[in-house]
Amino acid sequence: MARTGWSSPLAAAICAATLLAVGSVAAQQTPAPAGQAPGGGGRGPGGGRGGGMAGPLFTAADTDKDGSVTRQEFTGTFDKWFSEWSGGSDSLSADQLATGLAAVFPAPPAGAGRAGGQNQTPKPEDVAAMMAALPDKAPATPAKPRKVLVLAKAQGFVHSSIPLAAKTVEALGTKTNAWSTTITYDPADINTENLKQYDAVFLASTTGTFLDDANDPTATEARRKALLDFVRGGKGLAGIHAASDSYHGNPNPAPAGRAGGGRGGNAGILASMIMTNADKNGDQKLTKAEFSDLASSWYDKMDTDKSGKIAQADFGTRFTTAVTAPPAGGRANAAATPPVNEPLWPEFNKMIGGYFKWHWLDPQHITVKIDDPKSPLTAMFHGQSFDINDETYTYEQNSFSRSNVHVLTSIDYAKMSDEDKAKEPAANARTDHDFALSWIRREGQGRVFYEAHGHNEKIYAMKPMLEHVLAGIQYAIGDLKADDAPSAKPAGSK
Repeated sequence: MARTGWSSPLAAAICAATLLAVGSVAAQQTPAPAGQAPGGGGRGPGGGRGGGMAGPLFTAADTDKDGSVTRQEFTGTFDKWFSEWSGGSDSLSADQLATGLAAVFPAPPAGAGRAGGQNQTPKPEDVAAMMAALPDKAPATPAKPRKVLVLAKAQGFVHSSIPLAAKTVEALGTKTNAWSTTITYDPADINTENLKQYDAVFLASTTGTFLDDANDPTATEARRKALLDFVRGGKGLAGIHAASDSYHGNPNPAPAGRAGGGRGGNAGILASMIMTNADKNGDQKLTKAEFSDLASSWYDKMDTDKSGKIAQADFGTRFTTAVTAPPAGGRANAAATPPVNEPLWPEFNKMIGGYFKWHWLDPQHITVKIDDPKSPLTAMFHGQSFDINDETYTYEQNSFSRSNVHVLTSIDYAKMSDEDKAKEPAANARTDHDFALSWIRREGQGRVFYEAHGHNEKIYAMKPMLEHVLAGIQYAIGDLKADDAPSAKPAGSK
C-alpha cells in the first residue's frame, strides 16, 4: 500500500503487485498434484516454485506414504539421519550435516528446456504481467547506441525468476530504445574480446562462483580479470537480487554434493538453520539430544491443531512458520555460531557492494525507505516510502558499508514489527540494523548498480520497480548522471 503523496498510477501499481505477492501465501496452502512436492511461491524453507525444502522433507518424513506426517515419523526421521550421518560418533559436525542433507535435497537434474539445470524460459503469464508494467520512456537519452549483456548463470541456488529477470532487461531496452540486449547462460562469454561490444553487464540473480570453471583455473582467472577490467575501464555492472549471493561462504572445499561460493541451495540453507537453532553451545556440532530436541520443537510448532498429523497440503506453510518463529523472550539462539561466510573473491564482493548473509522469507512485508530522494534513480518513488512483499536479503556486516556505496533505498527498520525483527537469528544479525536495498557506486572509471529485491516474479510486474531498474542500468551504462559518492565517509576521513 503506497504512502500518502504517491500519484494514483504509482499507488495502483504498487498496491496491485503487493497484493499479488501476498496472494502467493494462499497458493502455498493449495494441495500439490499427485507426485509433486508441496510448496508455494517463494524459495524459503516452506517451498517455492522451484520446489523448496518442505517438499523433500515431507517426502522423507512420510515414511508410510499416507499423505501426512506424524510426530513419530518426523522425529524418527531426524534420529535416523543422526545415526547415519554421524558415522557412529556421539555428535554431528556441520559438514556431516550439510553432506547428509545434500543427499536428501539433491540438485534438480537437467531436462528438456534446461541448460545445466537452469530453465531459460519465463512463464508466459509472468512475461505478460511484466510487459504490461513497462515504462514508456527512459529517464536519459542514450549518448549512442548501447548494448547490455545479461549473464543469467547461477552456480548455486537457481531462482525461478532468473529467465524473467533476463527478459525484463531485454524488454526495458527495447521498449524505451535505451539499449539492445544479449542474454547468455554461458560464463565463458565473459571474456575480454566479447565484452568490447557491450556497455554494461547485468547479473540476473547469479549465485555461487558463477564465472568459475572448476576444471580450468586459467579460464577462471581470465574471466574474473575480464569482468573487473571491463567495469574499471569505464563500463557498467548492474545486478539484481542474488547477484550479491555470489563468491562468499566457506573457503575450504565443499563436501560432495554441496554447492560452493554461495549458500549451497536448499540443503545449505536448511543445514545453516538447523545448526543455528540446535547448536546450544556454539561448537558447530550437534549431539543426538540437540538434534532430537529441534525436531520435537519444530513438530510442536507445526502441529497447530494438536491432531498428531500434518497433511501434505499444510506442511509447507507450517514448516516455514516453525523454522522462522523465535523462542519466547526474543531472538533465537544467541549462543549459536553462524556458519563460515568469508569473501571468496574480495574484489568482486567490494565491487557489487556486499554479500548475502540471511534473508526474510518471501513474502515478507517490508517498508522501503527512500534514502536519496533527490537521485534520478529514485525519482519514480517521489520521495515516498512504499510497501513490498518479497524475499529480502541482509548482508554480512563486514561486507556492506555506506562508506563503500551510495545508498538509494533501504529497509525502514523502525517500521518493522518486533515479531519480524526477531525472525533474524542473533548469529546472523547486523548489529547496526542497516539494511540497504539498492545502491550505486564507482568502480575505477566504471559504475555499479544493485537492487536487492527481485526474488518473486511479481516484483517484475511493479512499474516503479521496473523504472528503478531502468534508471539503474542507464546509470551503469553512463547515460544517466547521479551522485554516487559514498553515503558515509570512511572511518578516519575528514
